Amino acid sequence: MHNYLVNASIQILPIVQDKHPYEWVDEAIVVIQQSGIKHEIGPFATVVEGTYAEVMAIVNAVNEHLLSKNCSEWIASVQINMRSKSDITANEKVSKFGL
Repeated sequence: MHNYLVNASIQILPIVQDKHPYEWVDEAIVVIQQSGIKHEIGPFATVVEGTYAEVMAIVNAVNEHLLSKNCSEWIASVQINMRSKSDITANEKVSKFGL
């Protein structure tokens, strides 16, 4: 895969009854925060920005963390936006709205 910037939305949907699902989501967000990758936390998903390899490493790290903490079941929903010959950033999509 290329080394251009991509951006992705990562949403974790725990299917659990052992504790409140938000607690598992909070743990996933901490993994993303600790990665050092550019990110923005939203109410439904966290948007990350980096190379394809960096983004996929984050997705893997979140899943590995949940597995290691014995989260019984979850859905990891990931949307990736990429271009073949240049960077694509979240900022270019939302800057026209003053965000």
